[in-house]
Amino acid sequence: MTELARLEKKLLQRMKRTCEDFRLLAPGDRILVGVSGGKDSYTLLRLLDLLVPRLPFEVSVIAVHLDQAQPGYDGEPLRRYLEARGKEYEILREDTYSVVVDHVEEGGTYCSLCSRLRRGILYTAAERLGCNKIALGHHRDDTLETFLLNLFYSGKLQAMPARYVTDDGRFEVIRPLVECAEDQIAEYARAMEFPILPCNLCGSQDGLKRDRMTTLLSDLEKEIPNVRQIMLAALSNVRPSHLLDREVAEVWANRPAEVRPIVPKVTPKHAEAKPVAKRLPIVGERG
Repeated sequence: MTELARLEKKLLQRMKRTCEDFRLLAPGDRILVGVSGGKDSYTLLRLLDLLVPRLPFEVSVIAVHLDQAQPGYDGEPLRRYLEARGKEYEILREDTYSVVVDHVEEGGTYCSLCSRLRRGILYTAAERLGCNKIALGHHRDDTLETFLLNLFYSGKLQAMPARYVTDDGRFEVIRPLVECAEDQIAEYARAMEFPILPCNLCGSQDGLKRDRMTTLLSDLEKEIPNVRQIMLAALSNVRPSHLLDREVAEVWANRPAEVRPIVPKVTPKHAEAKPVAKRLPIVGERG
């Protein structure tokens, strides 16, 4: 087995387990896969193309790319890739680049507004194409960095879930790569020679808060080699009773009996500490 085949198998197995654990795929799903032209979305599309034919039920996938009218944009390599893939795809065009640049003040970050605009366009496309799910290429490192950003800058414990329902209830957004490591995805993308499209928006900005989180994780990794995997495990191993959110604590206290059942433990016999000094009550003093 070649190194490429071995890496592909590892990523596919990890994604398959994620899909099973979080029930990301179901019979009859029609899934819009957002293909940005970056390493993550190419990898997601390729792995789904390998996984879907092996499922015991029918699922259809359509790749959708958005041309945001960025200066110097050349989507032809991506179009050729999608055409050679021989499966459904669609390329949309909307000038979100100008909107983002016009509305973000100097020194501000483009990511938030750009993401909202792209997401809205994908929702509209998903409805028109009859899709019930939208698959995005966020990976393990994305969710860890998001967790740290929310922790340090927003004061909340929130990461990227493997799945969620949009606010209007129309679609499920799924992240099949959410437990896959970014360095393995990058290695796979290089080996597959995906035609990567550069980003002239968020990819052009330096000193972003997310970059600081990436640096923080890399520094921690020097002391704790598997810190990213440990943090990912922590996001799946929450102890609500040991947090300070009162609503979460109340819901947890009233959880169904089958959810992490409370198993009574035998109280151990503790050592008896005998007093070595004490104050005797004075006569007439109230106790």
